[in-house]
Amino acid sequence: MEITYTMQGDYLLPKLTLPEQDNRPIGLWGQQHLCYIKRSRPILYTNLLTKYRLNEYLTDIDEQAQKMYDELVRAFAKEEGCTEQLKATNQMLWVRKMNNSAQRAREVVNTELIYN
Repeated sequence: MEITYTMQGDYLLPKLTLPEQDNRPIGLWGQQHLCYIKRSRPILYTNLLTKYRLNEYLTDIDEQAQKMYDELVRAFAKEEGCTEQLKATNQMLWVRKMNNSAQRAREVVNTELIYN
């Protein structure tokens, strides 16, 4: 590893560059997990931050959580009997059941991925 220097006034300063980082956006699930690891797992947070892997880690968690959430909502909605027929005949019952399915899925994702 070769270090190059530049002259700044009377001093030689090293030319330092940071490694390339993953620039994918972090979604809601990733940001919730970030708050959790900052508060409850500071060593993990510091290690990921100093190794320039924090953003990659959070985007992976976000993608896993979103995929899990979508699958669970579909499964819970099917279990609850949320069909297009129900939506057409009794919209308020359909909304109630879909909200219940979404909340159950949120709780599972939070328990399994975000706060674990």
